[in-house]
Amino acid sequence: MNTFGTIYRLTSFGESHGPAIGGVIDGMPAGIEVDMDFIQSELARRRPGQSDLTTSRKEPDEVEILSGVFDNKTTGTPIGFIVRNTNQHSQDYEDLRNVFRPSHADYTYHMKYGIRDHRGGGRSSARITISRVVAGAFAKLALKQIGVDIAARITQVGDIVGESLTPEMENLIREVKAQGDTIGGVITCNIKGCPVGIGEPEFGKLHQQLGAAMLSINAAHGFDYGAGFGGLHQKGSEQNDIMTPDGFKSNNSGGIQGGISNGEDIYFRVAFKPIATQLREQETINSEGESTVLKVKGRHDPCVLPRAVPIVEAMAAITILDNYLLSKMTRI
Repeated sequence: MNTFGTIYRLTSFGESHGPAIGGVIDGMPAGIEVDMDFIQSELARRRPGQSDLTTSRKEPDEVEILSGVFDNKTTGTPIGFIVRNTNQHSQDYEDLRNVFRPSHADYTYHMKYGIRDHRGGGRSSARITISRVVAGAFAKLALKQIGVDIAARITQVGDIVGESLTPEMENLIREVKAQGDTIGGVITCNIKGCPVGIGEPEFGKLHQQLGAAMLSINAAHGFDYGAGFGGLHQKGSEQNDIMTPDGFKSNNSGGIQGGISNGEDIYFRVAFKPIATQLREQETINSEGESTVLKVKGRHDPCVLPRAVPIVEAMAAITILDNYLLSKMTRI
């Protein structure tokens, strides 16, 4: 599947070292003011080479809108866009043509399709998330009209926990980078202003859809919302969100009850594993099934978290807008 969403839908295309990454957004409401500076700023948050915590690949990541926008407003027709790749070093990946990186999609892509683009990971590269960030930026512009605000932040790197990215977390990322290693952590996302009644009661539960959206992001390995796993030590009498005429006394439900938003802030956490690509020797096999030792070349992130924050926000925005539009169809 290269398409995500029901009414508000994104279909993405492209590879890490192809001519461009792009997408088609369908279902975007008409008449939404398009702030291109905002869309570009969202891409800037995700782009590589922005600090010593990320890959050194330098890309401007400038989006070109091909359709669906006129006089700086959405027209209600499909929005086509591309972001051109300009700084590929494909030769750095020649050693990966017939060798599989441990815990990477190299092996599974090869076994599923019998062919893969080994340059920078091809379709399995995190660079593909550019399309999600563009679609998420458009979704944010639409959600702004109804007062929905989405913000994510890094709350854990390795064993270090905090309310946001701290100097100690940054130093840990630098340490593992210097060792040619990688590290994971947690991103927490908050959605404010979500109306009551978003989400479906059975197979389209809002937390289910948010979980699917987050777990579709490269290196995402875990999702929980509200009190989540941390609330397992509580009894129901302690965790229930008591209702009063003035509203809820607590929000252990994370803004979702019965799979439907209850008007409180929605909050969830996404766990990201250490990136599979290592700049150090690892045992592996080649496409012939023979044992070999691999030491990867090229430019790679030591930690997905700094560049994953806008991707988490984007997927949340796409999911909320899609469900908001669906909710408009439930009553005559």
